[in-house]
Amino acid sequence: MNKPIMAKATAVWLVDNTTLSFKQIADFCGLHELEVQGIADGDVATGVKGFDPVQNNQLEPEEIEKGEKDPLYKLKLKFYAAAVGEEKRRGPRYTPLSKRQDRPAAILWLVKFHPELTDGQISKLVGTTKPTIQSIRDRTHWNISSIQPVDPVALGLTKQTELDAAVQKANAKKAREGEVMSDDERRKLVSTEQSLGMDPEPKIPTAISGLETFTLSEAEEPDKEDEALPDADSFFNLPEGADEDDEEK
Repeated sequence: MNKPIMAKATAVWLVDNTTLSFKQIADFCGLHELEVQGIADGDVATGVKGFDPVQNNQLEPEEIEKGEKDPLYKLKLKFYAAAVGEEKRRGPRYTPLSKRQDRPAAILWLVKFHPELTDGQISKLVGTTKPTIQSIRDRTHWNISSIQPVDPVALGLTKQTELDAAVQKANAKKAREGEVMSDDERRKLVSTEQSLGMDPEPKIPTAISGLETFTLSEAEEPDKEDEALPDADSFFNLPEGADEDDEEK
């Protein structure tokens, strides 16, 4: 813990209650010196209530006295034993309430179009949990029939640069593991800019491919078997006397 909590409110309190220089307050609170000057002028942090660092066990009174006597003295944050070894916990990204209903659609889009991404990567991109991702992968989600895949970048759940970075990381992991990827998977694993610059993939040949070489002369060439077939009129040219035999019968 290198900076005090509620740094701007702490700076407001130090400006109002001490004679410390702007630079001393800025260095202690992790702010810019001009920002502290703006707080003193009333242009910055308007309406912010001051946060007493002495009463909240972040700064010793002796540190303030030393700083007021020596403008070059740098204030030291009070040692807090309970914070030793405490690291920032990594978890799903916070998603605003207004966009949480869009997360299943974003997860389905990522699962469908970027199957190389792991559950952990998807969790960080859209701020969800692994059980939710697994239920959508297995199509056991309670609302799976109504979910339509939507690009999480279009929904505002993540940035295009973050998505590209995750895809590139998945690409590097597959390359290290030596997995063979198809052309379609390789196209998905590159960034958007690189994908747009690629040559179009060859189309699959259809059943009528090759007909363009079939010339009209070949189509009009008579077949030898057709010449041997009798003419239609020959079936009605009965031999003489056939009609009389029919009448006698």
